[in-house]
Amino acid sequence: MPEQHSHARPTGLAVWLVVAGVIGWWAAFSLTLEKLHALANPDAIASCDFSVLVQCSANLDSWQGSVFGFPNPILGLTGWMAPIVVGMAILARARFARWFWWCFWAGIAFAFGFVVWLIGQSIYDLHTLCPWCMVTWSVTIPTFYAVTLHLLRAGLVPVSAGVRRVADRLMAWVPLAAILSYAIILLLAQLEMNAIVNVWQTLFG
Repeated sequence: MPEQHSHARPTGLAVWLVVAGVIGWWAAFSLTLEKLHALANPDAIASCDFSVLVQCSANLDSWQGSVFGFPNPILGLTGWMAPIVVGMAILARARFARWFWWCFWAGIAFAFGFVVWLIGQSIYDLHTLCPWCMVTWSVTIPTFYAVTLHLLRAGLVPVSAGVRRVADRLMAWVPLAAILSYAIILLLAQLEMNAIVNVWQTLFG
């Protein structure tokens, strides 16, 4: 019980949820503006189109960019509000029931799975690296890791005390796990699209 109580108000996680939520929401908002601009001006070049490789128009115009019948960024505009609200509520000393944390985790897990799928589509099908999409990836991945470990360490999932202790220790390694995840994505992009050389040429000519 003392272990559960010590994680009843996870301030560090709350701050990250707010920061990640704001960054993710801004990326979704920016992509939504690009989509609206493209609809109003079909011949215009998006501000996030830097080269054939680094661009967002190809992603937004593809079927993968509107999987559910509307532009994917709209999911981000609504979905990223949840981490912001949850994080702010925790900072305001709110406590949530177990079922609430499970529902919240389910939403984060869906976002993580969707992002992993979109990464694969972007690298292996569209052959592009969308700048604002990558911003979304960069906050979704560590958020999933952090929320998953919190559920385990706080006893919100029926696991042993040993598993809770391990999850608690692993929380400090979430940044490294995220960096390793980014490195894997970069490696895959490099193997498929020679991304490092192409991005370097895009940035520095």
